[in-house]
Amino acid sequence: MPNSSSAVTAETTCSPGARFRAAIETEKPLQIVGAINAYVARMAAVSGFKSLYLSGGGVAANSLGMPDLGISTMEDVLIDARRITDVTTLPLLVDIDTGWGGAFNIARTIRSMIKAGVAAVHMEDQVGAKRCGHRPGKEVVSKDEMVDRIKAAVDARSEASFVIMARTDALAVEGIDAAIDRAVAYVEAGADMIFPEAMTELSMYQKFKSAVQVPILANITEFGQTPLFTTEELASVNVDMVLYCCSAYRAMNAAALRVYETIRAEGTQKSVVPLMQTRADLYKYLDYHAYEEKLDALFTQEKTIGTLRKTEKP
Repeated sequence: MPNSSSAVTAETTCSPGARFRAAIETEKPLQIVGAINAYVARMAAVSGFKSLYLSGGGVAANSLGMPDLGISTMEDVLIDARRITDVTTLPLLVDIDTGWGGAFNIARTIRSMIKAGVAAVHMEDQVGAKRCGHRPGKEVVSKDEMVDRIKAAVDARSEASFVIMARTDALAVEGIDAAIDRAVAYVEAGADMIFPEAMTELSMYQKFKSAVQVPILANITEFGQTPLFTTEELASVNVDMVLYCCSAYRAMNAAALRVYETIRAEGTQKSVVPLMQTRADLYKYLDYHAYEEKLDALFTQEKTIGTLRKTEKP
């Protein structure tokens, strides 16, 4: 039986946070793909991705049917996070907006995410009534207030490898120099990684990386302020992680709308069947047949036991 210290070491090595940190070291830059539900998380894993992401705006839109304006709660996000971590061992990065309150609320958020099997979270420096990072009219709290948020998160961390990432939305509000100054302060407060949101030029990432000297993330989201830089371009400016937060669910939603409109207009789905995932593919990503085989084995065993009991009666 291993001693307590070796058991702790093994637990830390296998923790979601440790897997996330290891993925950053082995894939440069690490592609982190948005998974809006457990099923697409399975598909992302089979497609070869090494890390997943749960978007706060994605939860608001897809799970709640609401805009990304700070309306969703911690529990709304936890429900979807738990469902994803239940079906995959890929490390999950979760958007926790502004932490959902003051220091005690932030601490509760961190503890809850760790219990849910989440590997990493990012928390931003917007005001409580936040906006999408690529929309106008954003407001940020003071640098000191965000530093306090990070300190509360770090203090609540019960798993050493769990990643606390600080996101700054200050570029659009205060400019590049102030945004970098904030990022440096966030790292000094204990943030493990930095997420500079809505960058407009490739060179900006290099400036952040040179200043903070910790892993940085580029959010390459469609229809936003950031050009769709390639992994090769981002690697050239020392970006460590590339996030595709909403790509899959935007495609899913567009396809769903087309199907609905077609059925309504044509009275049949025949013309859009080529858009659809086949039943066979659906089953493949669910490992459906393995479940059926397990049921068959159990029922066969039960029938055999039942038959033996009948034959054993005097």
